[in-house]
Formats: sequence, C-alpha cells, structure tokens
Amino acid sequence: MSYTLDKIDTQILAILQKDSNRTTKSIAKELGMTTSPVFERIKKLEKEGYIKKYVAVLDNKKVGLKLTVFIGITLQGHTRSYLEKFVTEINNFPEIAECHRVSGNYDYLLKLIVEDIQAYETFLISKLTLLPYLGNVQSLITLSTGKETNEIDLSRV
Repeated sequence: MSYTLDKIDTQILAILQKDSNRTTKSIAKELGMTTSPVFERIKKLEKEGYIKKYVAVLDNKKVGLKLTVFIGITLQGHTRSYLEKFVTEINNFPEIAECHRVSGNYDYLLKLIVEDIQAYETFLISKLTLLPYLGNVQSLITLSTGKETNEIDLSRV
C-alpha cells in the first residue's frame, strides 16, 4: 500500500521547499507540534520518495553561467535504442541541466546553462552535433527569465 499525504505532510513539504535548511525543531514550532513526530514524518517522506534530495539553489549568473538556452531536438529515428543512447549521451554533458522527452515538434527539450554564447557554440560544435543520431536541433536563447522555481504548489494536489 502506498503512503498518502495528509495536511501536515503537505505543510512540512511546503516549508522544506522554501528552505530545506530549516531545523526539525523550527518546523515543529511553526506547525504547533513537538519535534519527534515532525522528525518521523520527514523521515517517512524521504523513505517514500516524496523528498528526493536536499540542494542549494545557486544563482547561475553569480557563478559565471550567464546564458540559458533551450534546445529542441529531433532524432533521426525513434527506436528504443536511439532514445536510450541519446539520453545516455546527454547525461554525460554537465552543461545540460534538464532533458525532457516531449510531444509535438521535438523529441526532446534540453535546458543548457553555460557561460556565454561562445561556450554555447563550443558545446554545439564539440559535443551535441557529434551525436550520430541527431536529426534537427533548434535553439531558443533566453533573453530574460520571468519566473523560475523548483517549488510545487501543493494546494493543487
């Protein structure tokens, strides 16, 4: 039987999404609970896979990664082998922050984060276009970002 989230679980998840560095004690205080049950709930949420990991969200620009590019990829073929090889190769490229298999005009949508346009060109020439099963590559260079978040609005679920 799978674990079902209740109201307290969703409150804990909402708090941790905003600041995963919060102590169990401070979360418990905010929820009007004692520390032990909150600690046990967090451990259960981790064990059940609701919490995948804890990370620090960095400012790309401050660490020198000023260019975000979305790349629409069409493959030459759509066999399981092509799809698996593509994803395996993409996972070897640290510049790629996200890879999504999508419907529509592309097979995959990639999110690439690099220093600048020259770094993007180098990535294209020395890595991406060397993949033998690429069909079409279309780049969308981000001019500005209106919204960017990793938080999930749990009131919708």
